[in-house]
Formats: sequence, C-alpha cells, structure tokens
Amino acid sequence: MIRKLFCRICKHDYMRKSSKSASTYQTLESLSRKNGLMEKPTEYVLCNSLSSCAKTMNWHFGVQIHAYTIRSGYEDNLFLSTALVDFYAKCFCIVDARKIFRAMKVHDQVSWTSLIVGFSANKLGKEAFFLFKEMLGTRIMPNCFTLTSVVNACVGENGIVDCCPSLHVHVVKRGFDTSNFVISSLVDCYASCGRIDDAVLLFNESSEKDTVIYNTMISGYCRNLYSEDALKLFVEMRGKNMSPTDHTVSSILSACSRLAVLVEGKQVHSLVIKMGFENVFVDSTLIDMYSKGGDIDEARRVLDQTSWKNTVLLTSMIMGYAQCGRGLEALGFFDYLLTEQKLIPDHVCFSAVLSACSHAGFIDKGEEYFNKMRTDYGLSPDIDQYTCLIDLYARNGDLRKARDLMEEMPYDPSCIIWSSILSACKIYGDVELGREAANQLIKMEPCNAAPYLTLAHIYARKGLWNEVSEVRSLMQQRVKGKYAWSWV
Repeated sequence: MIRKLFCRICKHDYMRKSSKSASTYQTLESLSRKNGLMEKPTEYVLCNSLSSCAKTMNWHFGVQIHAYTIRSGYEDNLFLSTALVDFYAKCFCIVDARKIFRAMKVHDQVSWTSLIVGFSANKLGKEAFFLFKEMLGTRIMPNCFTLTSVVNACVGENGIVDCCPSLHVHVVKRGFDTSNFVISSLVDCYASCGRIDDAVLLFNESSEKDTVIYNTMISGYCRNLYSEDALKLFVEMRGKNMSPTDHTVSSILSACSRLAVLVEGKQVHSLVIKMGFENVFVDSTLIDMYSKGGDIDEARRVLDQTSWKNTVLLTSMIMGYAQCGRGLEALGFFDYLLTEQKLIPDHVCFSAVLSACSHAGFIDKGEEYFNKMRTDYGLSPDIDQYTCLIDLYARNGDLRKARDLMEEMPYDPSCIIWSSILSACKIYGDVELGREAANQLIKMEPCNAAPYLTLAHIYARKGLWNEVSEVRSLMQQRVKGKYAWSWV
C-alpha cells in the first residue's frame, strides 16, 4: 500500500526537486521498496523517512507512514513518536504534534525539544515557554538545544518579552553560559525586546566571540537604531577576518541609509560584490541606501544589474524615485512596469506610488492610482494607502478633502495622519482643523511637545494670544524636560 501511495504522490513531486532533495527521494523510495518486498522496515528506516517527509513537507506521505507505524506495533516507540512530533510540527500541524507528544508514555530531551521547536516554528512563543516550564518539573533536564529553542521562541510579537532574564538564569544555572550558540540567542532576545544594554553587556562578557555572535549583536544594534554602534562593530568584525551573513550586510546597509554615509555604504557594496551576496534583501537595501543618499542613478544601476526583479525590488526603486523628489520618473517607471513588464502590484507597491504622487503634488494621478487598486487589481486600500492620499490632499492645501477621506475610511486615523493634517494646518492657517488635529495627537501622546508647539504657532499667526498662552501653560504641565533642540 505504501508503495502504491509513494508512486502516486512522490514520483512526480520529488523528481522535480533539486539535487539537495535527492537523498530524501532515495530514503522514501527505499521504504517503499522494502514494503513492496514484504520486508518490515526497521524503526531506523521509518525515522529517516519521517525526517525526509518533514524536510520536504510531504504531509500526505508522512501521514501514511504514521498509519503504518501504528499497524506495525511501533505506536509506543520513543524514537518514532519523537520523529512524528517533529514531522507534524514542521508541516505546521502543531495540534497533531501536541497530541502525539501527550500520548507518549515516555519522554526524553529530544521529544521535549522537538515540540518546543515546533511551537517556535509555528510562532507560539507562549506555548513554548510554558512547555519549557513543564519540562523543568520533570527529571529530564534541558540541553543547550532546548534552551536555545525556547529563547528563540520568545523572540517576536507572539513571544514573551519579559522572559529573557529568567531564561538567562537557567542558561547560567545549567552551565551553558560559555556556549556561543546559546549566548547569541540570548543577545538576540534582549535586543528584540529593546533591552539593548543587556544585550551589549552579554556580548562583551562572552569569552570567545565567533561570527554568529558578532552578526547577532550587529543586527541587534540595527534593530534598535544604534546605527553608529553597528558600523563600528562591523568594522571590528571585519578586522578579525570574520565573514558577515547576507542578513548582517542588509542591516549594515540600512544603518548607512539612516546615517546618510554614502561612502561607507559604497564600501559595503564592494564587499557585497566581492563575497557574492545576491538576494532580494541585499539588493533592496542597496537601492534604499543609494536612494536615501541622493544617488538615485546608482540605485537604478543596482536594479538593472540584478538577475531577478521581483515586486520588492521594483517597489524599492519606485520609493527611491519618490524620496529623491523625482515623482515623474517614479510614475513613468511604474507605468512602464504595468504595461511592458506586466507587473501585478501589491499594497506596498501602491503605497510607494501614492507616496511619489504626494511628494510631487500630483492629486489627479494619486486619485487615479488609488481607484485603480479596486477597479483593476481588486485590492481594498488599507491604512497605508489612505495615509498617502490624505497626505497628498493635505500637502496641496485641500484640507476639506483630506478630512472627508478620514471620515470615509474604515480605519481610525493614526498619529501619522493627524500629524500630516496638523502640519498642513500650520502652513495654510486652518485654526479649527488644526485644533482638532492637535487635540487628537495630544490624546495619543500627551507628553509629546510637538503638537502643543505647532498649535501655539497656528494660534500666534492668527493673533490668538490668549489661546497661545493656554497651550503653552498646558504644555508646561504635561511635558517634562526639553521641548526641542537644534542641530546647529
């Protein structure tokens, strides 16, 4: 039965895979051959087959192997049950993985770790953390892979941001504080939850810093906008002849963009060429770096030299044109992509196009593209596209249209929208709408001095000095410290 199923499901599938999957195909073919010869596969063969199904995410064949293990009396086998937990978790069937785990009569480090890794892969950080706590109540002690897995699970929006210190304690307690593999995951966890000082302290205390921990710390700096520190650490890393990953290079290029250091960015670009980093993320950050540095022609050369041009790269180029004030070229490039390259734009692409219209002041074009989202591509505008169109109206002084669109959209106005409206009211002297925008921003961020100062400026231009005094008095009550500063 397995042989028939294998032929039906796998023959036309796996033969199309790359050479990397050849060993996987051979493993599954070996299993089907043994079954065809009426030989009972060993638990080792079945475990390998399940591992192959997990790697290629062949759920259909893996389920048949599961059924076969039950019929063959392997249901209580620890190794096979652990392999099944791993298989279901990697195929995003985490409920089934949990059922297999709970049904197991005996557990070991591998089975506990497999389910924790599964929770992490399925972005269930809380479940991974609680399972780890449950494991600590047993006689089975976690190893370095268990600890790394649970730390990684707690990173991200579905994790538990406050758990990093307690996990750090377990790392030290279990004696894994000398493992760079574990320490790098802790550095990433601290950086991800904004505790950059703790991440730096842990990095500095590491006895032997390898490439992994350097790359992790650089990414942590960039994630928390410590761009200058990231560049310094990158230079130190290169001085030790350590090789960055493509993710690290992308982070450093983003840091160069934020610092507007085009010379350093070009040096990193040379390193990209030397090391042969060719992927969409590196190329996209190169385009962004050159665009923000004002060298839009070099950004275009990067795009033209890439061997593939997907929506991410093309959108980065459109946004680059917009940021450099070359709105006509942005729209011309977008129209060329639609007609000649048959581009199917997504929400992010339309945000870039609408941003170009906003920077260039093309109201008619902005409205046209905004409507095209629905009529031509079946896309319902989200908050980003509404923000771009409202900003376009506000920049051009059509504040009433901007206000009407805010009422029509199915979203609550964000800080960005109200800030755009308030800035336009300052330019065009709309007191009533300016007061409303400032009050909304003050509700959202009562300790931010910007809306108070802008509203006071609007009142002052109209000679409303009593109102100016009231706003400044309110600001002094709520806003502590410096209200503003100058680079000069």
